[in-house]
Amino acid sequence: MSSRLVLIVPGFPKLSETFIVSKFLGLLERGWDVHVVCGGSEEAQFRHFPKLEKHPEARRRTKVAWPHRPRWLAGLLMPIAFSHCLWSNPLGAWRYLRQGARQFGFGVLRQLYLDAHIVALSPDLVHFEFGALSVGRLHLKELLLAKCVVSFRGYDLHFVGLEDPDHYSEVWEHVDGVHCLGSALWDRARQRGCPASVPHALISPAVDCDYFRAPPRRRLDAVGNEQNPVRILMVGRLVWSKGYEYALHALRILREKGVSFECRVIGGGKSRDCVAFCRHQMGLKHQVTFLGDKSREVVREQMAWADVFLHSAVQEGFCNAVIEAQAMGLPVVCSDAGGLPENVADAGTGFVVPRRDPEALAAKLAILARDRELRLRMGTAGRQRVLANFQIADQIAGFEELYRATLNGEALSPQGTAVSGPLPVVSGQSSVVLNNVHS
Repeated sequence: MSSRLVLIVPGFPKLSETFIVSKFLGLLERGWDVHVVCGGSEEAQFRHFPKLEKHPEARRRTKVAWPHRPRWLAGLLMPIAFSHCLWSNPLGAWRYLRQGARQFGFGVLRQLYLDAHIVALSPDLVHFEFGALSVGRLHLKELLLAKCVVSFRGYDLHFVGLEDPDHYSEVWEHVDGVHCLGSALWDRARQRGCPASVPHALISPAVDCDYFRAPPRRRLDAVGNEQNPVRILMVGRLVWSKGYEYALHALRILREKGVSFECRVIGGGKSRDCVAFCRHQMGLKHQVTFLGDKSREVVREQMAWADVFLHSAVQEGFCNAVIEAQAMGLPVVCSDAGGLPENVADAGTGFVVPRRDPEALAAKLAILARDRELRLRMGTAGRQRVLANFQIADQIAGFEELYRATLNGEALSPQGTAVSGPLPVVSGQSSVVLNNVHS
C-alpha cells in the first residue's frame, strides 16, 4: 500500500496557484495516495482546470476544512467532525486526543476540530505548501506520527512574521524537510533562523511546456511607433510587492523616449485602486489596461499577443509567470528581486535591472522595442531554458524523491542515490537535492 500524502493549502484550486494543481494531478498519475486539505474551495474554479475537473478522483480527494466562523456554527458541527474522525481513523483520533491533552489541555477539542480532515485521513506525510500555514501546526507530527515537510515560496520568508525573530523557530526545530524554490530562498530561510542542518530540497517551479508553447512571432515590421506600438504584458497580483508603481513610472519614461507601447496587466488584488491611481498620475490611462484575474487560457492568449514580458517586483520568490512567458518565447525585463536573477540573468533570456529603478526598466524596454532580432533571440533562449530546466515531469520526480527520502529518513544525491554525509546544493534545476549540510 502506498504512503498517504496530504497537501495543506489555503484554497484549492486557485488561478494564481496552477502549480499546486499540476503537482496534485502529477502525483495522482504516478500512483500516490495524495489528498488536498484546504481552507476553501469554489466549484466554479474547477472549470478553469479541465484536467482537474475531469479527473474522477480529484473532488473526492479535496477536503475543505470545517468552518470555524461563526462560533455557533462550529459548535454545531463539532460533534459531526469528531464522529468523522473516530469513524475514519479511530486509533489515530484517540491517540490525538490522549497525546494532545498533554499539550493543549481542554483546548485539544478545538484543535481536533481544526485538524479533523487531516486526522481522518491518517497521513504518513503532511506537506504545508506555504510556510505561513505551518506555524502552530507542527504538533501534527507527534500526534499523528506523521512526517512533515514545509515549502517556502517567497512571501512567507520575506514578509510573514518579521516582527518576531522566533516566528519559525518551532518549524525549524520539528520539521522533517524544507522545500525552497531556489537558492535565494534557501539563503533567506537561513537568515530567518533555519539551521543549515535541516534537510532541505531545492525544487524549482515548472510549467506545462506543451500548453505554454511559443507561437510564431509574425510582427516583422518595426515596433515602438504609433502604427505598431510595442506590446508589453505584466502578470501578477496587484499588491505592493510586485512593484507596479515602478513599472508604470518606467512606462512613462518609455513614452518620453518616443517609444509607443500598449501594456496589459493580468491580475487582481487589494492594491488595485492604488495601482489604478498611479496609472492616472502617470497619464497612462490610454496605454495601460487592467484585465483583472484571468484563466490560464487568457494568460496564454495574452502572452501570444505580447512582444515583451515585464516584471518589476520589489520582492519575489521565483515567479511562475516569468517561466510561462519564457516558455511562450517572450523576452523578459525584470528586477533583481529574490529568485528572478536565477530565472533570467544567466541564460540570455532577457534583462535584469536593480529593483525600484524605473530608468533602467525603461532603457531595457526601449532596446527590445527597437531590436526585433534581439527579441527573437532572447525569446528562443527562454523557451530552450524552460524545456531544459522547468518541466513538470522533472518537478514531480523531484517531489517524489523528497517524499521518499523524508519517509525513509534518507539523504539523496542529485541522482537520487541514498548517501551519507554532506551534499552540495544544486540550484536552478528541477531535480531534487535533499541535504544535511553543516557550515
